[in-house]
Parts: sequence; C-alpha cells; structure tokens
Amino acid sequence: MDLDAYVAEHGAEWRRLEHLTGRRRLDAAEVDELVALYQRSATHLSALRARAPEPALVNRLSHLVLAARARVTGRPRPSWAAVGRFLAADLPAALYRAWPWWCGVATTFSGLTAFLIWFVAGNPDTAAAFVGPEAARQLVDSGFAGYYTEFAAPTFAFHLWTHNAWLAAQCLAAGVLVVPVLWLLWQNALNIGVVGGVMISYGRADVFFGLITPHGLLELTGIFVAAGVGLRTAWAWIAPPAHLGRGRALAEAGRLAVVVAAGLVGIFAVSALIEAFVTPAPVPVPLRVAAGAAVWLAFLAYALVLGRRAVRAGRGT
Repeated sequence: MDLDAYVAEHGAEWRRLEHLTGRRRLDAAEVDELVALYQRSATHLSALRARAPEPALVNRLSHLVLAARARVTGRPRPSWAAVGRFLAADLPAALYRAWPWWCGVATTFSGLTAFLIWFVAGNPDTAAAFVGPEAARQLVDSGFAGYYTEFAAPTFAFHLWTHNAWLAAQCLAAGVLVVPVLWLLWQNALNIGVVGGVMISYGRADVFFGLITPHGLLELTGIFVAAGVGLRTAWAWIAPPAHLGRGRALAEAGRLAVVVAAGLVGIFAVSALIEAFVTPAPVPVPLRVAAGAAVWLAFLAYALVLGRRAVRAGRGT
C-alpha cells in the first residue's frame, strides 16, 4: 500500500468526519453523512492496520473513529429510575442483609469503648500515661471543643467526609483479611475511650458527650456497617454455605459490599455536615443531640424497616 497516496485519497473524508463529529448540532443530511463517513473511516482503519500499520496514522484515525462512534451511538445518560431503585431498594436491602454483622460490631465496639472510658476515667494515672498531664489539661480546657471550630465549616466537612470514606474503604477492602478491620476498630475504640476517660476524669463529661453525640451516632454507625460488611465478606470465604461454594459465596458478598460502599459515601456526607455545622452550633445541647439522633433513627429505619421490605420483595439477591 502506498501510504501517502492512501492519505491523499481519503484525507478529505477524515477531515470532514472530524468536523462533523465536533459540531454540537447536525441536521438530518449531516447525520446521514456522519454515519456514512464513520463507516468508511472504520473500513480505512481496518485496512491500514492490516496492510500498513504506521503507528501515528493508525492512532490518529483510531481516535477519530472512536469519537465518531460515540457521536453516532450517543453517550449513555444516567437513569434517574436506576438511581431511585438503588436508593429505595438495592441499598436498604444490602444493609438489611448484613445487619447481624454490623449490629454485632456495634455492640462489641460500644462495650469495649465504654469499658475504656470507665477505666481511664477511674484511673487518672492511666490517662496521664496515655496523653501526658499537660496534654490532658490542654485537651480538657480547649483542645476537644476547639477541634470542631478550628477550620471553616465547609472545609471541615469535606475533610471529615474524605477521612471517614477512606476509613470505611479500608474496612471493606481489607475485610477478607479480618485483622486489619479489627485493628482499625481497636484504634478508634482506644481513641474515643482515652479522650472520653480524660474528659470525664476532669469533670467535663457534659462537654464530651454533648459534642460527640450529635454526629457520632451516624458516623460510628457508618464505620460499623463498613466493618461488619467487610467481616461478612471474610466469613463468606472462611465458611461459605454448602450450596454455594467458596468462590460464589465470596462473589455474592463482594457484590453486596460494593452496593454498601456506594451508599456509605452518602451516609458519611450527611454525618460530616452534622459534625461541621450542627455539633459546634451555638444552640442548646439537647437540640443538637436531638437533631443527630433524629437523623440516626431515620437511617436505622431506612436500613432495617425499608431494607426488610426490599428483601421480602426479592431485592439484593
């Protein structure tokens, strides 16, 4: 094949195809021309690859044909109906199917954290050993409350959202290994236990619970969900149901984990907004706690009540 002659013969068609592909609106005749030029250019590309595979020209024509194909076939548009099905059925069904796992994680975590708070509060020497006397005094005087007002609320919310989403992603991704999930949970329990114990030992239990409760109910529940689903995936590998087999059980658990992961993005966005805007708001503590509790109860109803209905309807299988 004489490459120069081939380019000279068909170059005008390629330029015309490039022009039509880049235009925002086409009339009926131009659409027909676009389709014809796309088909011919695809044939030219096939011939070049077979007879004279000159890299630069093949690459250029490949991009042109792909762009023209996208224009001919149209770009896929998001389906709001699919989004509605995900939010109304798929996500609550996935949360409900995993509820024994994340409720078990929540119970264990809460019991361990309560013990650590009680132990540290009752043993001031232990608190000093963890953070040091000066750091403990600074935490009580301004450090704990100042954490919620140190940055502008939008910046703080974005930071919290990305941090919690990353923590949840680690729980979901490393769930099959078990130990990383348990380590992440232990780190969080220890942090809350030590800080809470220090605050209580200095007589500032009202400040601690007044600030951590509004957002902590939903935020920690999101972490429990991620950890529980991650451990559920591990169990599907360790002890799969006899009728499924290890590979299929792991695949089904993985699909459920992907659905939950997508849902947790929204859950952590809500908890971040509460922590950035509601937790430090200059309103009475009962109002802040009530707002956080209302959102948390709404999530539980969404996961357990709506989720149960979705499972009964056959969703999430």
